[in-house]
Amino acid sequence: MMSVQIEKRRYDCSALPKGWKREEVLRKTGLTSGKVDVYYYSPSGKKFRSKPQLTRYLGDSVDLSSFDFRTGKINPMLARKNKKPRGTLFDYSRGMRNDASLVPPIRQTASIFKQPVSVIKTQPLSKVKADMKHGTQDKPKQLFWEKRLQGLQAFDAQTSVLRNVDLPAALKAVGPNVEDQTVLQSVATALHLFPGPITGQTEARHYLEKNPGVFLNPSQPLVISVQIQNEDIAQQEERVDHVRHQLEKALKELEP
Repeated sequence: MMSVQIEKRRYDCSALPKGWKREEVLRKTGLTSGKVDVYYYSPSGKKFRSKPQLTRYLGDSVDLSSFDFRTGKINPMLARKNKKPRGTLFDYSRGMRNDASLVPPIRQTASIFKQPVSVIKTQPLSKVKADMKHGTQDKPKQLFWEKRLQGLQAFDAQTSVLRNVDLPAALKAVGPNVEDQTVLQSVATALHLFPGPITGQTEARHYLEKNPGVFLNPSQPLVISVQIQNEDIAQQEERVDHVRHQLEKALKELEP
């Protein structure tokens, strides 16, 4: 069996408060021969094997952002590397709630250009001039992405296929061969992901039916513009109250 011989050196660390010791352990034999392990000891004798442990122990009393754990010295470059840039714009689209069942499929084709460009025709050659745009750019939205989920239904092994949800009469689908279940997926996704108001398609229906690829707004669900009236809100409140009473009655029946 191969033994490992080590050589230790311990001395004061000037980069840390008074009383702290730095120890170097040199491995002289074995497969790791020549490797140097670095440890630090507090004035009370507590041993630290990594910089995160040291940072948690010292807390805010000592700034270790520029402290090099391996050398035991102050390295100003470390502070610059760890410093966060100011004025960075936050991408709010990434902070939105995400649900794998409702997120539209990602566009499957990649652009050949890394950024928007404008092509300028010249003689005898064509010149491509980059159109530099700063800031966050909106990702292209795919038209009728909901139809990729059309025909898929929730399934229960005991009760077979679950019953579809009946849509209100005011929700009228728009688009080529759009089914009610597809409309439900479209409305649910819009309510879940889009921060703005959900109005449906605002263009006239004859325009949408004539050429939906031009007049369709991909940020809105596949329904004709809907106007919510006070009567609709009252009916919905009555339905909620009715369901709550049924639930309360069922819970009382279960009580011993």
